Amino acid sequence: MMWSPITEQRLGLRSFRAKFLIVVGGAVLFDLLVSGGLALWNVQRLSRNATAEVGEGLEKASQDYIRSYTNSTASQVALLLDQVHSDVKALTGVLQGQIDQPTRNNDIGAAMAKASPGAVTVTYDTTGQWAQNLPGSPSVVSVWGYLLDKDHRPLPQVQADIDTSAVLDLVAPSLLNNGASKLQMYYIGPKERPVFRTAPYTAQAQTFDRLYPGHNSADFWNFFFPGLYESWQQWALSPTSRPVADDITQTAPYTDAITGKQIVSFFHPLWTADRHNVAGAAGADITLNQLAEIVENVKVAQSGFGFLTMSNGNVVAINPVGEKIIGLRSASDLANKGVTGLDRSLRNSTQKAISTLPLDADGAIQHISLNEQGEDVPYLVVVKQLRPTNLWVNGPVQREVMSLGIVVPEREIYASLIAAKDQISRATNRILLYQILAVLVSLMIVTAAVFAASKRITSGISALADAAKRIQAKDYSVRVDIPTKDEVAEAGFAFNRMAEEISFHTENLEKLVVERTTEIEAAKEEISVLNGQLKSENSRLGAELDVARQIQLMVLPRAKELMAIEHLEIAAYMRPADEVGGDYYDVLQNGNNLKIGIGDVTGHGLESGVLMLMVQSIARALQETGEMTPAKFLTDLNRAIFKNIERTETDKHLTLSFLDYDGERLTVSGQHEDMIVVRRNGELERIDTGDLGFPVGLEADISPFIETREIPFQKGDMVVLHTDGVTEAENSSGELFGFERLCEDARRLHGGTSEEVVTGILDHLMRYIGTQKIHDDITLVVMRHR
Repeated sequence: MMWSPITEQRLGLRSFRAKFLIVVGGAVLFDLLVSGGLALWNVQRLSRNATAEVGEGLEKASQDYIRSYTNSTASQVALLLDQVHSDVKALTGVLQGQIDQPTRNNDIGAAMAKASPGAVTVTYDTTGQWAQNLPGSPSVVSVWGYLLDKDHRPLPQVQADIDTSAVLDLVAPSLLNNGASKLQMYYIGPKERPVFRTAPYTAQAQTFDRLYPGHNSADFWNFFFPGLYESWQQWALSPTSRPVADDITQTAPYTDAITGKQIVSFFHPLWTADRHNVAGAAGADITLNQLAEIVENVKVAQSGFGFLTMSNGNVVAINPVGEKIIGLRSASDLANKGVTGLDRSLRNSTQKAISTLPLDADGAIQHISLNEQGEDVPYLVVVKQLRPTNLWVNGPVQREVMSLGIVVPEREIYASLIAAKDQISRATNRILLYQILAVLVSLMIVTAAVFAASKRITSGISALADAAKRIQAKDYSVRVDIPTKDEVAEAGFAFNRMAEEISFHTENLEKLVVERTTEIEAAKEEISVLNGQLKSENSRLGAELDVARQIQLMVLPRAKELMAIEHLEIAAYMRPADEVGGDYYDVLQNGNNLKIGIGDVTGHGLESGVLMLMVQSIARALQETGEMTPAKFLTDLNRAIFKNIERTETDKHLTLSFLDYDGERLTVSGQHEDMIVVRRNGELERIDTGDLGFPVGLEADISPFIETREIPFQKGDMVVLHTDGVTEAENSSGELFGFERLCEDARRLHGGTSEEVVTGILDHLMRYIGTQKIHDDITLVVMRHR
């Protein structure tokens, strides 16, 4: 090969290859030496520090695990208690409703007496001198001797309480079969009439006679639960006197007289209608096994266990192994008492660390030592406090905070730490050996690779440099040939493409400018035509929507129609959210048959408006045919609407209610928003239509769901109908107008005319909305008996 100045330049100290070898090779070799040395130093440092760091991490992880396990188990206990609370409150709500609504109470009592006489009829027992219903009912009701008259029949007010509590037969079986498992649910009458009704049915009074001699002539509450009733009476006078802001009162675990099981009772007082006194109580019992099962199944590490304790240290749940480890004495019951408590206290433990264990160290890790066969064994203890409750033991109700404890041996928790230390030591030795070998091998490989890569890379770069100089001299025919298949070859390929494009564009630039100018002009003209078409289409759609809106407004009742209705004064308002709304209201009169309808189609806009017009047309047609039966009227209307919806393939439906007026009362049918009735004296009633029908258009036949309800409607009474656009209107803070505000406006304005009531409600609504966008159709109908 001949020697040339170019060759000498490429191999000289100023050549790219020489610089590449010096910079890249030197940097890589230096990096390998430094990184190898640092790696060896770091491995030795890790060897010194790993044990301590891993130990701290494992200890923290173990403690976090214990805390997390404790919190999870406490949540399970709390969930069980919350489920029982919920069921007791559900039963309380039903019984309280009977007390608060005497008319409904009498109706249900009469219905129960007719449908299930065994629920309200008791038979006198000459031996026990009490009265009790016979088996066969879902519940047993016991009436003590001092609540009977001379003919051994319940006193009138006592019989009323029996009728009141009969509703327990309807709800208690479902509550017992669902939710948290419960032993029994019951109703106990007020102090002066302590009727005792329990579900399921048991030989209740007979058991009491056997276990509690003399109870039949003693005051029930003072005999079994002294101080509890008086606490509730104090709550009625001063709700803030409750130890915990909840009416649920829990007993300490005790032995149930009927079943012989360890149970916990949950009471909820019933209040008189004026809320000034106690009207009895609703309650439920759960077995202690349900609480104990959660705690006794605790298993942390190999032998960790849990316990559940009262704030006084009395343990209510623990497994036998744990009971032995922490030195608890066996559970014992106090003899010859009705409500006998469980006595198994931490304070009496044979282990000093347990007897002095603080129960208020919520969530803190406590280190204790327990004596096992003469040896002190270290343990970790975590105590988690549960939510406060009202607790009755024997006397006034007190505040109680139960605690869940988790106990685990330290040697089991930290066993992984010891194993980790051994693994770290062995891994350190392996890493040191592998690191030294890796550095030596890397030095040899990098040295050879740098020399090989320098020639391969720099040859292509040199070719690109020569070609670039020719391009600079405006020789656009130059091309480079790089045989490698790497990034440099890609750069050469890109260079060749660039040279071709430069040559092409240099020759054809003027032609391209003309072509692009022509294309731009054509595009501008096409855009102009499309803009014109769009404007025309928008105008057409706007006109169609305006026609639809006018048609919708045309079919609404006229003022002269409403004024012609004898004895009734009707005013209405409807505002669509869009050009076409989905709300419906109508007043249809055919002879003496007057029907008022109100509904709300899902969504709003043209489709909803068309469906509203279908409903109006079908309702008018049915009215004109003389269809008088509310249920059949709504069934026929739904069938026609359903077929139309199937044909149009829309996903719309609507809530729809009708009111039939016969001169004295309103008959309500169909499901829609709650109605408001304001009586002449200002008393307000809320009529729930949720159970009176089914959304129209969802099913072909809704007759099984349709019910009717009759409402007296006399002179001076007023009815307010609305759609959800009123109650769900939002102010600037995103808060809803709400049903309560609507009720308050109706009560405040009921003395005015129907038109004044509508105007007053709308004025308040629009002030509340302010500048916010109205998202739904607003419809309001007010009907007043003159």
